[in-house]
Amino acid sequence: MTRLALLIFFLLFSSAYAQEGEEATKASQEKTDEAHDNFFTIVFENDSIGSGTDQNYTNGTRFTYFDVNATFPDIAYTLADYVPTFEINKSSSVYYSFGQNLYTPDDIGSPVQDPNDRPWAAFLYGSIGMATQTDNHIDELEATIGIVGPLALGEQVQTEVHRHITNSPLPNGWDNQLENEPGLILSWQRRWLVAPLIRIKKLTLTLSPYFGISLGNVYTYGSTGFTFRLSSQRSGLSDTPLRVRPALPGSGYFEESPDGWGWSVFGGIEGRAVARNIFLDGSTFVESHNVTKLPIVGDANIGVALKVKRIRLSYTLVLRSKEFKTQARSDLFGAVTLAYRF
Repeated sequence: MTRLALLIFFLLFSSAYAQEGEEATKASQEKTDEAHDNFFTIVFENDSIGSGTDQNYTNGTRFTYFDVNATFPDIAYTLADYVPTFEINKSSSVYYSFGQNLYTPDDIGSPVQDPNDRPWAAFLYGSIGMATQTDNHIDELEATIGIVGPLALGEQVQTEVHRHITNSPLPNGWDNQLENEPGLILSWQRRWLVAPLIRIKKLTLTLSPYFGISLGNVYTYGSTGFTFRLSSQRSGLSDTPLRVRPALPGSGYFEESPDGWGWSVFGGIEGRAVARNIFLDGSTFVESHNVTKLPIVGDANIGVALKVKRIRLSYTLVLRSKEFKTQARSDLFGAVTLAYRF
């Protein structure tokens, strides 16, 4: 993990150099307008478009810029040699994300913290990651740095949205939220690319198993599961849409449809063994409200994506099992993802 951290932090501070270096300049000159090797994706997750409630994981927003076949400086190749299983090659890509997550108890109208319900918390973060394909699998490395607490602006965002957009009840308990604390997450994940299970006329069904590890004061867990995808012939080589972590994997990559459109139905199941969840365990360095988390959490989701030329819109419905002992019910929330290839 020390070597993994060295590689990821190097990328955080050297990505600008990689783009300005001679090799990056040469690569950019070789790209044409028709290549469209970049993606911009907006992800919006909310319980109001799932169960229609305001509770638990109530909102997540993520903006991501994804650069396919990115160019890396020579020193990145040297550092990658020290990270087992990871290899930088012609398929390697880099992505940058910025996002915010909000977590609230069931009763958002009460100014008093319910001792049996989860803490109020917000997380504002930025991430940088790499994805690379080697043989029959894809490896991903990601580093996330952010802030938990009032500086994450959870109160301001939820209050303004409820007041001016959704006309929902105003939240009154943000004075009880977790204190300011820097957050760090280092993640590694491997997915296997399996040959299509079924090809019937113009339909293709694929299945992809995976496992991963995340370490940090915000999240520490191991995960495993599988995803499936039933797609039309017009969808070509496409991946499942991006989501807010923790979630089933997907880079958001999709091929262009210059002469038409395409669709896909996707989903999967994930199990996580959770050692640390700051949004349930409470603050790391000071005493705070907390609840007794459950060590095993499961996600199941199903979704549909529609692609028109260089735009793809998708909706995912997610069922998440109870995360702490006194939780009244499982979470049900929706995710809308809009991606543009340019």
